[in-house]
Amino acid sequence: MEKNDSANGDVQQEGEEEKQHFSSVASTYFDQKIQIPDVPQTRFSFRKLWAFTGPGFLMSIAYLDPGNIESDLQAGSVARFKLLWVLMSATFLGLLMQRLSARLGVVTGFHLAEICYKKYAKVPRIILWVMIEIAIIGSDMQEVIGTAIAFYLLSNGKIPLYAGVLITIFDTFTFLFLDKFGLRKLEFFFTFLITVMAVTFGYEYVVVAPDQPALLKGLFVPGCADCGPKQILQAVGIIGAIIMPHNIYLHSALVKSRDVDRTKKEEVSEANKYFFIEAAIALLVSFIINVFVTSVFAEGFYGRRPEDIYDKCLAEGNPYAYLFNVTEVQVDIYRGGVFLGCQFGIAAMYIWAVGILAAGQSSTMTGTYTGQFVMEGFLNLKWKRWQRVLLTRTIAIAPTIFISIYEGIEQLSGMNDLLNVLMSLQLPFALIPILAFTSSTDIMGDFKNGIVMKIISGVLALVVIGINMYFVAVYIQELPHHWAIYLGVAVLILLYFGFVLYLVWHCFVTMEIEIFSRIPCPSFLRTVPNDTYEEFQDEVDFELSGERGLNIQE
Repeated sequence: MEKNDSANGDVQQEGEEEKQHFSSVASTYFDQKIQIPDVPQTRFSFRKLWAFTGPGFLMSIAYLDPGNIESDLQAGSVARFKLLWVLMSATFLGLLMQRLSARLGVVTGFHLAEICYKKYAKVPRIILWVMIEIAIIGSDMQEVIGTAIAFYLLSNGKIPLYAGVLITIFDTFTFLFLDKFGLRKLEFFFTFLITVMAVTFGYEYVVVAPDQPALLKGLFVPGCADCGPKQILQAVGIIGAIIMPHNIYLHSALVKSRDVDRTKKEEVSEANKYFFIEAAIALLVSFIINVFVTSVFAEGFYGRRPEDIYDKCLAEGNPYAYLFNVTEVQVDIYRGGVFLGCQFGIAAMYIWAVGILAAGQSSTMTGTYTGQFVMEGFLNLKWKRWQRVLLTRTIAIAPTIFISIYEGIEQLSGMNDLLNVLMSLQLPFALIPILAFTSSTDIMGDFKNGIVMKIISGVLALVVIGINMYFVAVYIQELPHHWAIYLGVAVLILLYFGFVLYLVWHCFVTMEIEIFSRIPCPSFLRTVPNDTYEEFQDEVDFELSGERGLNIQE
């Protein structure tokens, strides 16, 4: 009898420690929760939509970072308007994934990294954390690159690249103080940056005046006539640029900033509805901005000879005309700004640079929050945000500043393509967990995924894995022909796809597909047994009673 009491005491203590883990993680979030107005639930309310507005727009910033801008102008330059339907499809698929992410946070009260802490054994959990950290650092490098190039263009080269890279350290710490003014003001500031991008890139769109019938055809008629390997590779890259793995972790945490009574099914359902509407509006705005960028360079670069652009730059007296004194047109966010300055006046170049600066700065802050949520959720390791920023930004700056000093702006700008491929490789490590957990009755209860959503999400995961295999095949062909290199790559490929297969197996086990539960697995990889939905809700009740809001003051 004493043994049983002791065992029960140990279990209870372990449960309390786990709850304290989640409560401590939650306490690093926002200072206070936004109250939802008391309006009858039988009709749509703009007041309630306004109360829920915020997390979706912060999430949508990842769809507008410098890596996406780079992907947009590349798509326009190599395929004109032919890949706009791919951009629209990728944005729609991204919306579906963000819907799952938001639902997970609303229904459970925990964000994705916290649930990974509960549901994965230690070894795969650490590996998963490392993969997501790689994605965050890769995204941070894109933000550093975009910001440095923006400063370079705005100063007419007087701020050298390495100085622009170093400036990003200090401006990030400056933005950390914004949340001192309250959650709503912080969300307003991010919305302001999105507005800056819409105005600047919209201005370029109006000035260039793309062919509207061709644009609409590219949007709504799938296909890519006369497309070769370059266009296909770009289409594949669009998906990696649009659907960001760490963004799925971010959105599941951001929705916790609204005061939703999770004990009432009607309020949870209503929150899911309004968060989805808000996310759809935010991603529609981001999609329009991406279309602006793609269309500008589809009209400006596609089919153009470099000598024509070079002559135009010389005629305008542009000091960067030498960039187009080449045999083949090369396009990136730096050359894109120079081209706009040659074609439509120097003001167009400055306006472009302001848009790139807004993209880089907005992404910096959301990346900071994501990094903190991921580290605390996966590791139960609580850092102050300035420490987290210093670590991530230092890792991101090291290779960036090296290239900016020894290689130059052309190579620095071109790094965005490689980083987009890196993002695509990390996608399974967000897609598979979010599909697994939102399809589990024990975690989501009545709000679990239906069969249609399971099929769509599963197909998307398979497409992403197939895309990654394509990227790997293309990359291997470009490697030096040496047995040691091939051996090293083969080992990395086996480890990568082996871990993806493990996540797929874990996904099926979490969804309680019995045949997969019978597959033998080493003890250090075994899935953590599911709690019941009621046990999950007990933990939510503990969190809500123990914390009166979320704190990011440190």
